[in-house]
Amino acid sequence: MSDAPEPHDSAGRAARLRAALAESPPLLWSFLYFFCLLSGYYVLRPVREAMVASSDIAAVFPPALVAAFDRRGIALGEFVPQFIFTSVFVIMLLLQPAYGWLVSRFARRVFLPVIYGFFIATLLVFHAMFDSGVAGRGLAFVLWLTVFNLFAVAVFWSFMADVYTNAQARRYYGYIGAAGTIGAFTGPALTGLLVQRVGIPNMMLVSCVLLALCVVCILRLRPHAVLREQAQGQRSGEVPMGGEVLAGLKLVAREPLLRWLALMVVLGVGVGTLLYNEQIAIARTAFQTAEQRTAYFSRIDLAVNTLTLVVQLLVTRALMSRFGIAPALLIPGAAIIVGFSVLAASPLPILIAVVQVVTRASEFSLAKPARETIYTRVGREWRYKAGAAIDTVIYRGGDLTFVWVHKALSAFGSNVVFGAGLAIASLMTFSAWRLLREEAKLPSERTQRPISAKRPTAP
Repeated sequence: MSDAPEPHDSAGRAARLRAALAESPPLLWSFLYFFCLLSGYYVLRPVREAMVASSDIAAVFPPALVAAFDRRGIALGEFVPQFIFTSVFVIMLLLQPAYGWLVSRFARRVFLPVIYGFFIATLLVFHAMFDSGVAGRGLAFVLWLTVFNLFAVAVFWSFMADVYTNAQARRYYGYIGAAGTIGAFTGPALTGLLVQRVGIPNMMLVSCVLLALCVVCILRLRPHAVLREQAQGQRSGEVPMGGEVLAGLKLVAREPLLRWLALMVVLGVGVGTLLYNEQIAIARTAFQTAEQRTAYFSRIDLAVNTLTLVVQLLVTRALMSRFGIAPALLIPGAAIIVGFSVLAASPLPILIAVVQVVTRASEFSLAKPARETIYTRVGREWRYKAGAAIDTVIYRGGDLTFVWVHKALSAFGSNVVFGAGLAIASLMTFSAWRLLREEAKLPSERTQRPISAKRPTAP
């Protein structure tokens, strides 16, 4: 890499992108893959948020469940986020062994298309449920979409670590993230444009088409992953990796790097959960219909994705290429600390929205690509099993913990909620620093090949 200063005009950035596409043939398919994946998710995300914020309990929960809570004198409508987050965590616990079994027993060419095929098939079921107005459809859809987001995105980044080296990841992950952000920008725009014309059920079909394109991209990227593995003498992903179905959780418990990574993710979830619940409370009182709430959440997503795209195109690549992942991990923590300090002093709704946008944008544009870069320097079991465990069951364990923490703290007012958030953000930044110390002990790609299950040692 040259140390000469790079031009900052748009023509210079476009030239660098063209050069990257020319020197890395799989990059275009990676762009399309992440674009379609996040477009498909963000088409549906406003529908999920509208269901969570809905005042129509019958649309969200099955009648039998509502009646069971009523008999115990509990108003289920007052515990919607808590119930949903608890249910998602239980589902993640049940799915983690199933996912571990799938990736252990089947080759990459099998389990990647199977995962996306499963999501497409279930979306067709939801199309029928929403079209016929089945009671309780909201809960089922919210749980499904949350699981889809975590597993589908976790699998994407694990696959990218099969395709790209560490040096390539630092150069290209910003671009790949930007392609996903454009998709995340396109998804809510499509929903905002179409949902009140064609209705919520037909948005499921739009998402199905986008996920089908993801499968095409997987098939086109597979040969490049094989070439990279052959060039570096790694074990082929075209054969089952074997190992235990719970190896991911065991690796996280055993390895310091993975423990600090998991702690950083959990604390980041805590920060986001506090803001998320404030947003839900505002939407529930401000909007009367599911379509209005869906349009509202789509506008917030557009703001987040606009800021994310700007940072990814102008900052992420240069930062990670020149300075490594340290600034990308530490800057979001500093920004969140400042934001929560402001909210603890003055928790105005407009400030909550601004901090939410900054928090999510910094996670997507800086922290997430930096964390995923680490996986290019370790073995496939760390990528597909430990990485998936952190991004699913551990992530949702953080959700579950902090949604109840918010419920307890909210009784004392917003200032207390955001004061606690300030402490959480400070601990998150500390865990990022400790993660960087562990990451520095990993062998470079020039000196040692990644190991699958044993902890990599310093060169």
